Amino acid sequence: MEIVLFGLLAVLLVFMFVNTRKRQRQMKAEQEEKATKTVPGVKVLMQGGIYGTIVAYDAEDLDSPALVEIAPGTVIEVHSQAILRIVEPKDAVAEAEDADEVDSDEIVDEPQAPLEAPAESSLETPEETRARLDRDSDNK
Repeated sequence: MEIVLFGLLAVLLVFMFVNTRKRQRQMKAEQEEKATKTVPGVKVLMQGGIYGTIVAYDAEDLDSPALVEIAPGTVIEVHSQAILRIVEPKDAVAEAEDADEVDSDEIVDEPQAPLEAPAESSLETPEETRARLDRDSDNK
């Protein structure tokens, strides 16, 4: 009876060891993939639920902070491991397609305001941001 219990204990320990190693390899592969995809200009989701755009990131030195732009002209420093995942453009397209699924009977032609051209690559000053937000709130 004791031999069976020791055998069962040994099987459980081996299973735990193999499962832990598998999980560690998987996590390391995910970290390496995230490090290669994290380049300046890519949109990311941080652990606090904040979306932003990478301004600077050092994949070699994970202790150095990453610079993330969360709003035009607002750049913050975060720990590089605070970046939860890369927001793929296909995620946004899939969400938009799901939101656009409407019956043809419900489609109503409404005039839409022309979209503003995206700003140059230069950053807005805080005063310009406030002015833009005030204009947007006045139009609504």
